[in-house]
Amino acid sequence: MIKILIVFGTRPEAIKMAPLVKEFQKHTDRFDVKVCVTAQHRQMLDQVLDFFDIIPDYDLNLMRPGQNLSQLTADVILGLKTVFEQFTPFYTFVHGDTTTSTAAALASFYAGVKVCHVEAGLRTYNKLSPFPEEMNRQLTGRLADIHFAPTYQSKENLLSEGTLENSVFVTGNTVIDALLYAKDKVELINDSQINFLKSIIDNSKDLVLVTGHRRENFGDGFINICKALKQLAAERNVQIIYPVHLNPNVIDPVHSILKDTESIHLIEPLAYPAFVWLMKKAKIIITDSGGVQEEAPSLGKPVLVMRDTTERPEAVEAGTVKLVGTNIDKILFEAKYLLDNPKEYQRMSLVHNPYGDGSTCAKIIECIQ
Repeated sequence: MIKILIVFGTRPEAIKMAPLVKEFQKHTDRFDVKVCVTAQHRQMLDQVLDFFDIIPDYDLNLMRPGQNLSQLTADVILGLKTVFEQFTPFYTFVHGDTTTSTAAALASFYAGVKVCHVEAGLRTYNKLSPFPEEMNRQLTGRLADIHFAPTYQSKENLLSEGTLENSVFVTGNTVIDALLYAKDKVELINDSQINFLKSIIDNSKDLVLVTGHRRENFGDGFINICKALKQLAAERNVQIIYPVHLNPNVIDPVHSILKDTESIHLIEPLAYPAFVWLMKKAKIIITDSGGVQEEAPSLGKPVLVMRDTTERPEAVEAGTVKLVGTNIDKILFEAKYLLDNPKEYQRMSLVHNPYGDGSTCAKIIECIQ
């Protein structure tokens, strides 16, 4: 019996680790699996846990008002020390690029527990973009013993850094497993957020879904983004729905510039089921999210990424994603080009998703076995 601890703390991590938890739970004869959440995010994390019917075995409950990265890192390390003493896992599974993942990997290293890194090998090689995620990924990669890379490009990144090839497995991305599970389920549930969205969507207009939260866009970046969205709403027959991140660095510019703009709906952040439902309904998606770059191609949705760099170049190379940064003219041009040119829209929407087919979790467990 192999003892495994799966650690995550944010909404994106929970979405991507939930299908792996469910897959491990099918093999209780081989694995003793416990789930530990740090609650780096609290409310948004709990919504995902509820949707996937996951009850954590350990909840560090670390979210605090005004929490900084230094305090969070220290709290994760100290909190996991007690968990390791109680459970003594052989492997710790962490995901991606969060502070929870890096701190959990370091705590595991200190405890002599092997680290498995899911979604390993993504790189921009610019330590400030995205911040702090790029360095979180690199540090977690140095601490990891087993690397589950979503693509061959991610594997090559790891090998170029001296990672042993027999420790790297190309599996695809677990977010596709989560999405394929969710996209059918959301049509069957009675969800208050989905019902609200149905009440505000104007079917006579093209729906543009917007999300934004990256630290590197705080300040002028979000001001430019909002100006571009305001102009797009004025120049095209679109309805823009923008679930606004709760960070004051996002809320303040978004509401000050866009709150009274016709055809733009600023709404509260959506739980995962409602967000998947809204992605399905959208014509195009404008975002700075990494996960959306992976999810949207499986739904046939072109994505404009409001970043200058991406650790997911496969989507750009495949043609499902375009980088537009926070340049007003660039955002406007690319959005209008997609809305006005059916051939270009079809070209982007029909591209094969480079991040997998929904079998990633099964491949990970096969590797561990």
